[in-house]
Amino acid sequence: MCTINTDNLGPLKVIQLHFPKTDFRAIVVVDNTALGPSIGGVRVSLDVTVEEVMRLARTMTMKNSIAGLPHGGGKAGIIADPKDPKKEQYFRILAKTIKDLTDYIPGPDMGSDEMAMAWVYDEIGRAVGLPEELGGIPLDKLGATGFGLAECAEVACPYAGIGLRGAQVSVQGFGSVGKAATRFLAEKGAIIVAVSDTKGSICNPDGLDIKELIETKEVTGSVINYKKGRVNKCAALFLMPCDILIPAATPDVINKDNVNEIKARVILQGANIPVTKEAEEIFHQKGILSVPDFIANAGGVIMAAVEYAGKTEKEAFEAISTRIKANTKKILEKSKKENVFPRQAAEEIAKERLLRAMRYRGNL
Repeated sequence: MCTINTDNLGPLKVIQLHFPKTDFRAIVVVDNTALGPSIGGVRVSLDVTVEEVMRLARTMTMKNSIAGLPHGGGKAGIIADPKDPKKEQYFRILAKTIKDLTDYIPGPDMGSDEMAMAWVYDEIGRAVGLPEELGGIPLDKLGATGFGLAECAEVACPYAGIGLRGAQVSVQGFGSVGKAATRFLAEKGAIIVAVSDTKGSICNPDGLDIKELIETKEVTGSVINYKKGRVNKCAALFLMPCDILIPAATPDVINKDNVNEIKARVILQGANIPVTKEAEEIFHQKGILSVPDFIANAGGVIMAAVEYAGKTEKEAFEAISTRIKANTKKILEKSKKENVFPRQAAEEIAKERLLRAMRYRGNL
């Protein structure tokens, strides 16, 4: 049984869905809608919980607020194997059950993609991250989140006393976000020295060929089949010396058990909630710069909001670059000036906008 903890921001709605005849189980959380209807992805995982979806929905509230978007935060989780052959059925059931929940707009997330959003849109006419054929801007195909991470890195690196060109980068999670991040960072002159997926990690201190690595992943299913590096366990990636570490997969992968083993100088949170609060505080004490998720990985939701507003791909990339660079600088300046860790600085800025909106709407 999950205890639903609330505060002055939310959550507004927590809904648990279960249809025994189909084995369908899902969770939907609308955290806050003061800024507008909530946007948040649909996660598909056998391990997703009410608590996790609530945490992710709050992250989306913070992310949309500080990015200046006219949207609140929400999230959904389908409790299933992402490779389940009944996946389309599950998404169509979810869509039908949230048809009248108009303050939640679904998007892609871990275990879901543009095809899944097409199924949702087909049922209720409401989703973001759609295929181009349905008028969408395909954020995974274009690498919106990865592009934003590279833009964030450009601003963050000088605060850690390093240059992005020549910086050694390790990426945990070589899915749509990880692949795009490596590609955009390499274009800026960074050297990708290690990546991992669910099968293991591959590292080469002299650098990995990103094009060849992506082809290997697509053809064989795992980065461990790349021939020009050393194969190891997934967790070994966190022990590798590097300048920039990007956790871009599951929640809480950096925690009290491994935080002191990490040798990176900059942590860019490519996934949502990949670093525990305790670990973030330790990073701050040790002088390691950790840029919070709702700043660093906001590229995807910025593109989704631009798509929802009917604007273009070009406008989306411009918005990602402008907003992520400005917000990274703003929160790191505040962090440095007030000697607080970056998440605290970012949350204060995001909450300020939210609370003003709530007052205008009579929510306080």
